Amino acid sequence: MALDRWIALVFVVFCCIYGYLAFFTMDHLLPPFMQRNPVWPSTFPKLLAIGGCIVGLVVLLGLEKPENESEPSASDINYRRLHEYNLGQALLLIGLMVCYALALRPAGFLISTTVFLVAGSFVLGERKWHVMLPVALIAAGSIWYLVQEVLGIFLRPFPYFMGV
Repeated sequence: MALDRWIALVFVVFCCIYGYLAFFTMDHLLPPFMQRNPVWPSTFPKLLAIGGCIVGLVVLLGLEKPENESEPSASDINYRRLHEYNLGQALLLIGLMVCYALALRPAGFLISTTVFLVAGSFVLGERKWHVMLPVALIAAGSIWYLVQEVLGIFLRPFPYFMGV
């Protein structure tokens, strides 16, 4: 089995476990007044699980490829040539995501998100600081405003020691 199908199999298993948790373990914890709502907190995780299973099964069953294609194309993942891919960039981005998750509470949302977006775009090859910094600041500020002010969910914008 090709590497893309193995990845799809792992993705389908993950989505099934995620779906099980969303369908059977989240809803009984809701207070009675929320159980009458048409949209529950588990609605989006349920949709993600179903969509993920569908997409994973499409790749797993090979339905995304044309019927007459028997030879692997240049866009297919070849595990024998894995060293030719940009694994360094991918691993560095995963490391940045872990650092971002760990820095989110101590550094605050605005600082950690801006640093993550600038560092991530630098890893991916962008070198124009006059573009990266304003885009990261606008994106972090917009997301914070939407979550904090529009949705009403508290999201600490700055570190604790700033007291803001």
